[in-house]
Amino acid sequence: MRTLRGRALFFVPALALLAVFVVYPVVNTVWLSFFTSEGQFALLGNYGEVLSQPEMFDPRGFARGFPYGALVHNVMWIVIHLPLTAGLGLVLAVILREIRGGAIVKSIIFLGMVTPMVVGGVILRFLFDGNVGILPSLMSIVGIPRRTLTAYPDTALFSLILGSLWLWTPFSMILYSAGLETIPDYVYEAAVIDGASPMRAFFAITVPMLRPVTGVVITMTFLWVLKIFDIVYVATMGGPGGASNVLALQMYMYAFREFDANSAAVVATLLMLVALAVSIPTFRSVRGEQP
Repeated sequence: MRTLRGRALFFVPALALLAVFVVYPVVNTVWLSFFTSEGQFALLGNYGEVLSQPEMFDPRGFARGFPYGALVHNVMWIVIHLPLTAGLGLVLAVILREIRGGAIVKSIIFLGMVTPMVVGGVILRFLFDGNVGILPSLMSIVGIPRRTLTAYPDTALFSLILGSLWLWTPFSMILYSAGLETIPDYVYEAAVIDGASPMRAFFAITVPMLRPVTGVVITMTFLWVLKIFDIVYVATMGGPGGASNVLALQMYMYAFREFDANSAAVVATLLMLVALAVSIPTFRSVRGEQP
């Protein structure tokens, strides 16, 4: 009994730090979200006020073009970035497993994963710069006028989304590579004997047997995109004219540019609720429970 109590004491410092730096900020943020900047209790009225702001959702953008608001931009980022990242990661994992020197190529590709997001944002600025950028130079070869793609509302958001693929695709590639090692070779050998083509084996064996890995990749990618901030802050600061603004950046603007902690708390609470809604089913499936 004394040994058990002695071991429990080792958890006290960790629990104290967790309470001070995690639990209290979360509870306080949710509490602040129910109040207006004037200190009046508004319950969900504060959420309606924030979500109706044009920087969060601007319905006029659907008629005139960007910006649509940070909320819509985040949805667009998820819809485009998530399937591309998961698909590229799976294809790269399958291809590099079969070729000689694949481990070296994986190491090179993984450099994007270990690159700090701030550095990644700076690289993207130069990548799409009209004067020194690689992509505008390639576009000029086929007759498309050179221009800084992050400086125009119609291309800024898409440039950041496509540019960020090299920063996160290595994550899905590594997970899929580990998942491929769990598939027994005799399964593919039996498929070859039955006359299955490589493409048929890919869709009939590889994709179904990697379904648990796909669930983790989708969840982690969703959460990464949901809280995307560094790249946008460094590359465009949400511009031009809010055309590449996202929720995490708007939360920063509310808190540290407009000094409106209550509106920032609303955005933070929304991000937390969406993150929980996506991550909890994954954790339950990992534990073997039914979602």
